[in-house]
Amino acid sequence: MSQFLISAIICTHNREQYLGLAIDSLLQQDFTDFEIIVVDNASTDGTRQVVEARLPHPKLRYIYEPVTGLSIARNTGAKNSQSPIIAYLDDDAIATPQWLRVLYSAYENHPKLAIAGGKVTLIWPEGITPPPWLSDNLAKNLGAYDLGDQWVEIKNPSLTPRGLNYSIRRSFLENIGGFDINLGRVGKRLLSNEELQMTELALKQGWQVAYIPEALVAHHVAPERINRAWFMERGWWQGISECYREQLAGRDGIVQLGRGGERIIRGLYKTIKYFGNPALRFDNFVYAYGQIGYLGAAISGLVHSESKPENSQK
Repeated sequence: MSQFLISAIICTHNREQYLGLAIDSLLQQDFTDFEIIVVDNASTDGTRQVVEARLPHPKLRYIYEPVTGLSIARNTGAKNSQSPIIAYLDDDAIATPQWLRVLYSAYENHPKLAIAGGKVTLIWPEGITPPPWLSDNLAKNLGAYDLGDQWVEIKNPSLTPRGLNYSIRRSFLENIGGFDINLGRVGKRLLSNEELQMTELALKQGWQVAYIPEALVAHHVAPERINRAWFMERGWWQGISECYREQLAGRDGIVQLGRGGERIIRGLYKTIKYFGNPALRFDNFVYAYGQIGYLGAAISGLVHSESKPENSQK
């Protein structure tokens, strides 16, 4: 029998300036039967000291994972947890006091619920406001997530909960073998789409995925991300991630070249169409630029596939 009802896991890599606030927000939950696991993913800053300063708390544990990669760290946290429900909070996020209670209640009342997450608001650095070239869509790359003030059952994987405010049922996670380590951020490689893939798998197997607005989390916007270059790089890696996700789902091949080409043309067309709107212009330009990354990954996949011996197996 599980010792706790829900496990809160923070996977962290060199975020000592935010980590303490994230941990403290979990220590202040209005729920009782939970544990907190901090997975230190090969940090080289003062991460361990931040955790050790709070380790006298009986609910808190520290685990060191030397192999970098968000999906690897998430799997390590899950394997070391002791609850039927696992909740992931980013190391630069702050959970509201009811976060774990709301999430656990959702799973308790919906036995087919496999994945759930809540609304995410942004905490801007002091003295900085959203730039005029930042669209609501691109703000999602900073973690913003708001589908309204009512429970929403997710049917479209593109609307899946954000990884910084994310929970999953252990039985489902174990059944699919954990998070795919080919997706998810690894150091400065901004791979993503691991949550989107999870939602696709859950829906195919007849599970539910939900947005729960009361499971509210606030996310710090790092100052270094408030520039166009970061969003361009993020778009590039988004394109690569989308290509990998299609390959994992068996939707790869020569058709990806057509998809990528069509998307570039669409993005550039809309860039010109909305030239007078700084936010929409930049949004569509980032989208078009990301498709170059998509095409590069698609071509690499085709070359790799053709170079395999005919009788070899994946």
